[in-house]
Amino acid sequence: MKKILLLNFFLFQFFFAFCQTKKIDTQFLEQLLQNNKNFFAKVLQNPAKYQIQIIYSQIDRDENNLPSFKDFHYRVDKSFYFYPASTVKMPAAFLALEKLNELNIKGLNKYSRMKIDSGYTGQTKVVYDSSAKDYSPSIAHYIKKLFAVSDNDAFNRLYEFLGQEYLNEKLYQKGFQDLRITHRLSIGDGGERAKYTNPMSFYEGENEIYRQPMAYNKKSYPFKLKNQITGKGFIRQNELVNQPMDFTNSNYISLENLHEILKAVMFPEITPENQRFNLSEEDYRFLYQSLSILPRECDYPDYKKDTTYNDYYVKFLMYGDGKKKVEPEKIRIFNKVGNAYGYLIDTAYIVDFENQIEFMLSAVIHVNENQIFNDGVYEYDGIGYPFLANLGRVIYEHELKRKRSHKPNLQKYKVH
Repeated sequence: MKKILLLNFFLFQFFFAFCQTKKIDTQFLEQLLQNNKNFFAKVLQNPAKYQIQIIYSQIDRDENNLPSFKDFHYRVDKSFYFYPASTVKMPAAFLALEKLNELNIKGLNKYSRMKIDSGYTGQTKVVYDSSAKDYSPSIAHYIKKLFAVSDNDAFNRLYEFLGQEYLNEKLYQKGFQDLRITHRLSIGDGGERAKYTNPMSFYEGENEIYRQPMAYNKKSYPFKLKNQITGKGFIRQNELVNQPMDFTNSNYISLENLHEILKAVMFPEITPENQRFNLSEEDYRFLYQSLSILPRECDYPDYKKDTTYNDYYVKFLMYGDGKKKVEPEKIRIFNKVGNAYGYLIDTAYIVDFENQIEFMLSAVIHVNENQIFNDGVYEYDGIGYPFLANLGRVIYEHELKRKRSHKPNLQKYKVH
């Protein structure tokens, strides 16, 4: 009996110690925002109105350069819905590479030429891609476009390669439970049509090396979330509908899941095996390049002459307001942004090679004063972009002053 009691005591002590190490600070960020009211006064008057959520991870290295994390949250709530927009593209890109590795077919890789067929209502074919070298569509090219300028069609093609069931179930298996990715983007996709994904083939030279049939997902992903039915109205076919917008069947991914998915790829060495993506060293390097590339650094596609794609087009944290010059030789941001329906989201790992600092930061804000969705009237420039840019800069300034026992070796992130 004494032995059992003693064992229970030690198990309790272990569990208590584990819980203590996982405790998340919810005070620091609020104080930091209050201390910088000159930047955040408007949103601090009513943070609930702007649906703000923030996750900040301090990173400390040991003598062997292994990282450990201390997390800080502000108003984080995985049960409160926000439309994730283009952030869903990030896990799709990671899983596309994992699926190729799992298929393990000789000659098949992310650079293999692919042809996408159609097999169901609304599906479209792809034979050539005019933005690709040699006009050849490939998983690698879609991933590059997806991160460089957040290309919607690129995501849709990865969604079709993965299939709706594989995409969601794989993420659930890795422990990322607070998400559903159930439709393509910007083509009015959803419902039954989104459950069907295109047949396609991959080639080595002129030889077909893999053929994937059309897939159908029998499963559904209902979630009980707050704020899924929201607002006062929305525009449909150029007409105002005076009822709340219903996001019940729309894509969703919590800010915590976004943050942890990015962490799993940036820091595979400390990610539990069951959460790790099945990627090669070359895959990781390719993803680090893609996550951090600026539009002007792209050759294929060539975005240099398109002034729409400025340096901060997909870098909201630190640079989203366009007031600070982007210095990629000094600071690199490995990230994915989202922007739709008044929601702005960015999840990022930020490094300063010159000052040897690193941190992770993820945030969401909603700016839709009239509470009408799909009308194109959002306060992005006046409130949203300045908030995210200032948030990134305030955290960066804090990191510059923060003491570290060991300077990080950031060499593996120098990929450009």
